[in-house]
Amino acid sequence: MTTSSALDACLQDGSSVRQTRPAISRTAVAGAVAGNALEFYDFVIYAFFAVYIGRAFFPAGGEFGSLLASMATFGVGFLMRPLGAVLIGRFADRAGRKPAMILTVVLITIGTLGLAATPAYSIIGAAAPVIVVICRLVQGFALGGEVGPSTALLVEAAPAHRRGLYTSWQLASQGIAVTVGGTIGVTVSLLLTTSQLASWGWRIPFLFSLLLVPVATYIRRNIPETLDETREPEAERNDGSRLSGNLRYVVLGTVVLLAGAVSSQVGNYMTTFAIQVLKLPPTLAQMSVLIGGALTFVFGLVGGVICDAWGRKVAMIVPRVALAVLIVPMFWWLSTAPSAASLLAATAVLASLTAASAAAGLVAIPELMPARFRSTGIAITYGVGTAIFGGTTQLAVTWIIAVTHSALAPAYYVVATSVISLVAMSLLPETRNRDIDA
Repeated sequence: MTTSSALDACLQDGSSVRQTRPAISRTAVAGAVAGNALEFYDFVIYAFFAVYIGRAFFPAGGEFGSLLASMATFGVGFLMRPLGAVLIGRFADRAGRKPAMILTVVLITIGTLGLAATPAYSIIGAAAPVIVVICRLVQGFALGGEVGPSTALLVEAAPAHRRGLYTSWQLASQGIAVTVGGTIGVTVSLLLTTSQLASWGWRIPFLFSLLLVPVATYIRRNIPETLDETREPEAERNDGSRLSGNLRYVVLGTVVLLAGAVSSQVGNYMTTFAIQVLKLPPTLAQMSVLIGGALTFVFGLVGGVICDAWGRKVAMIVPRVALAVLIVPMFWWLSTAPSAASLLAATAVLASLTAASAAAGLVAIPELMPARFRSTGIAITYGVGTAIFGGTTQLAVTWIIAVTHSALAPAYYVVATSVISLVAMSLLPETRNRDIDA
């Protein structure tokens, strides 16, 4: 199913279901999806080229030391997500989804431009890593605030019996970002030599994203506002707009998204893992990212369809259990017989099952929140979960592999966090038939 036909399908049905607000157009949904994809592209492209970025900005400590420093800087971006989630989330719940979504595009552009234009350590010395860290902080702040308003808009715009499919575009757009990044990464790797990639080639994907910023900004300026059309009883609004009134679901939601954050970052780490640990060709490593992104797009939407057909909890729990069972055997195969087949198969299992489960979590959590806290609530759960767990995943896995010399470390990490999230998933109420306007 193409992006256009899938959007058409989800926007054309649901006319027989009672609506409290008019359905928004395909262009408006595309605006939320395109901007979100752009921001995730800018953020995760760093992981794709971590090896080369480490060499450019963190030359001390040898090959593995520079990689560790690069991974630590990747994690720094996650530290700003909770702050961005709270500040931009509250802004979206007060001023509206639309101005918050425009703000995040502007901020991510500033961070990306700074990262792409910073000279290497060999040219400006210690100032180079300092500038890179600042740029990552800006990117993290923007992305922390992006998920809340864009997810809230998709939930509030959806027909009641298609909220799963609508909201799953949040995760599917991340798959689009990874797919585009993987395609560009493979293309750049094929066209340039290793020395050219290390010298300046890794900057090309960052510069490419800047060309799309005017388009995303224009589309977002023309999307409708969904917050003002939502009505809540005054008694609920007084407590429903505060963290204290929604703390239980914020905590549960954070733990639910824990495993998805870790699994996603293990997927982003596959490029570095394939090059650094398995000694596979860089082009093949980039191909795994392409496959992972494409399957995240497809199975993110599949997770949304399952949400609408059988409920949020089924869509969350079943794929997560399957991943916990399959991931260790897949990594054992990959570590004992590194090849294109084993790498792409392990990536496919990880990406597809993670996407289906995570999409359901991103549907259920905002459905539990009142409108005046919805953007803040989903932003906090996503921002904190990804900061604490996703932000440390690549650094932790890199360090564990270095200490244990076991290539199975990423798989065991996924299993452990999956068990924790499954407990939280079982405690969440089913929201399939919940009236989010009540």
